[in-house]
Amino acid sequence: MAATASSYSITMRLHTDPDHGVVGAVATAIAQAGGVVTAIDVTDSSHQRLVVDVTCSAADAAHAQLLPEAAAAVDGVEVYRVSDRTFLLHIGGKIEVTSKVPLRTRDDLSMAYTPGVGRVSMALAENPDDIPRLTIKGNSVAVVTDGSAVLGLGNIGPGAALPVMEGKAALFKRFADIDAWPICLASQDTDEIVRAVEMIAPGFGGINLEDIAAPRCFEIERRLRASLDIPVFHDDQHGTAIVVLAALTNALRVVKKSLDSVRVVVSGGGAAGTAIVTLLIAAGVTDVVVVDRAGALSADDESLPPAHRELAAVTNPRRVTGDLRTVLAGADVFIGVSAPGVLKAEWISEMAPDAVVFALANPDPEVDPAEADKYAAVVASGRSDYPNQINNVLAFPGVFRGLLDARASEVTIDMLLRAAEAIALVVKDDELNPNFIIPTVFHPDVPKAVAAAIRGEG
Repeated sequence: MAATASSYSITMRLHTDPDHGVVGAVATAIAQAGGVVTAIDVTDSSHQRLVVDVTCSAADAAHAQLLPEAAAAVDGVEVYRVSDRTFLLHIGGKIEVTSKVPLRTRDDLSMAYTPGVGRVSMALAENPDDIPRLTIKGNSVAVVTDGSAVLGLGNIGPGAALPVMEGKAALFKRFADIDAWPICLASQDTDEIVRAVEMIAPGFGGINLEDIAAPRCFEIERRLRASLDIPVFHDDQHGTAIVVLAALTNALRVVKKSLDSVRVVVSGGGAAGTAIVTLLIAAGVTDVVVVDRAGALSADDESLPPAHRELAAVTNPRRVTGDLRTVLAGADVFIGVSAPGVLKAEWISEMAPDAVVFALANPDPEVDPAEADKYAAVVASGRSDYPNQINNVLAFPGVFRGLLDARASEVTIDMLLRAAEAIALVVKDDELNPNFIIPTVFHPDVPKAVAAAIRGEG
């Protein structure tokens, strides 16, 4: 079992015999158990014992429980305490509110609060257009969820969704200097969610819908876009679509194919799949087939539910039928936003030459990227431990930065297309290769380029 990313990282506090050779023995034992030691600190040393903190990475939660057992099996070692570093990071939450102005004196209070603040409020009552300029509204986003489709965890509820929404808010601040608030609603009723967001909207410059299950998310977004004068953006749909289009644009540059000539198969007809298909068609793709559990969606199938019927109406021009393997034969591109393990690596050999495979189910993709790489010319996934990570962080901070700067009231397809192009162009010709089709989320040019594209600059 091989260790992977730091999301499964633990720190063990060990009490050992006063022999520094024990430290090396512990490191060896952890390595033999498949862990990766990333830090060893002797925090206390005496003639009676050593106190040693050992930090190491594991493959998953079960593996992380085995590593302390490996350390304890070394002669002269007692495992005193084990801490999960990811849980430690979340203690007390990940975000906070701080004041941008000094509040040290009576003079400070008289301007920031009463009586001076009353003058500002009266001015805004008379000139509402100044609210974004004189309040936080001009740089604020509500990250709204009902907890019904959180990551790949399913319907875990609004409270359990809060750490994810906090993380989203932290990313907004880190990558676009936007102040975002997690809003976790105790309802999964469409009418109640729409009304709740409408009621809080005056305090925000934009609404980021997050982790709301399909098909409810479609109606919520549609109704909010119609009723609000600020942009509404469902990141699971449009953020994913932007980054997929950017990555596909560059992957096709690698294999020397064009968007208007490729056959694309999308596994998954939910929120992300629908948005990806919509944006791909807008970008010029003419042959897209969507496959769900029952097989290929086709306009000939009158038994489809309404959302899938709409999707089938604009896809599958050849009216193909069958399961994923059948539909995939001869296709140039596979895009998975569905479930783990639905694509067998050997099926890729039945695709067109120089196949492109995006296996984006998270945390476990449709096919092991390492196995897919044996058959495909370009492979991408949602994971950070393989090349070509398709990550929404590349899109949503810059998108909202541009929307807020432009005081935009809506999000358009043209904006999404420009954002995808901006991300793709960050990867220069001399950088582009099968293992680098998309920039890292830490590339400083990405949010700036996306924001400029949303504003229509450049």
